[in-house]
Amino acid sequence: MSQNIKSAVYETERIRLHYYEAGDSGEPLVMIHAQGVDGLSFKNTFRKLSERYHIYSVDCYGHGGSLHDRETYTIAGCAEPIIEFIQHVVGEKVFLLGHSSGGLIAAYIAAETDLCRHLFLEDAPLFSSQGEKRKRTYNYVDLSTACHQYLAQDAETDFPLYYFSRQYAWRFFPDRNREKLRAKMIRKAARNRRRHPERDLRVMFWTQSVFKGMNEYDPRFGEAFYDDSFHGGISHDRMLRKIECKASFFKAKTEETDDGILLAALDEEDLRRVTGALAGCTVKRFECGHGIHLEKAKEFTDYLLEVQG
Repeated sequence: MSQNIKSAVYETERIRLHYYEAGDSGEPLVMIHAQGVDGLSFKNTFRKLSERYHIYSVDCYGHGGSLHDRETYTIAGCAEPIIEFIQHVVGEKVFLLGHSSGGLIAAYIAAETDLCRHLFLEDAPLFSSQGEKRKRTYNYVDLSTACHQYLAQDAETDFPLYYFSRQYAWRFFPDRNREKLRAKMIRKAARNRRRHPERDLRVMFWTQSVFKGMNEYDPRFGEAFYDDSFHGGISHDRMLRKIECKASFFKAKTEETDDGILLAALDEEDLRRVTGALAGCTVKRFECGHGIHLEKAKEFTDYLLEVQG
């Protein structure tokens, strides 16, 4: 780990929140990652963003070095320790950024407290991840379903390898050689895991960012999206209408498969609902996939460096 990135834990009788800190001056920026990764998901942006911000990138509950407890895997359950962290460690209002599921948590914090100066929602699955609609999203048919199936069996105990072998992305390979290639790649992945079980899974020609942090990911977190319990009865519309701080929504490309699976966090209808409920929200579009801070790092950091609180 780079020497200018510090790793620490905020811990009380009720809370264990691991976080990474970069930069030692500037305005506080709290970052909340997507599911399946950890606080180092944003590492590629730390150097540039630390020109302006004092960065606190947390490991969400169920990830990394933070608490792993199925009872906490709700929007509120993940948000409350971060609220206390901001109050007792940061000690002032923050710029708050949440990617994907982290965006749902960030929105809750902005709605329920006055701790947020400016809210950044990076392709957060607002409206799309609730109810029956969630079943037509990529997250549901991919990671959430893999988590559900993994927890329903006990023959395999290596979740990153289990996920790699069953991810939805295999369907995008040509039918004529899919199974042959899949079997070959799974063998390579299994060999990598035998040699380096403590490291993130690495497979040649495969996007490595997918597996960064997955060793310390609790599949029960994904199960909470599969069974729709993550929202804990919270209405996204009511949550957004309570937010009074400035807000920006980062929207990735909207695409669908031929069979109607949404290859994005949310569609254009969902985005209209977001801007209708979140007063004064600025939308910035990026021509890339869901990991905007990875695929369009310069545009992403440039915006965060220029935006006003």
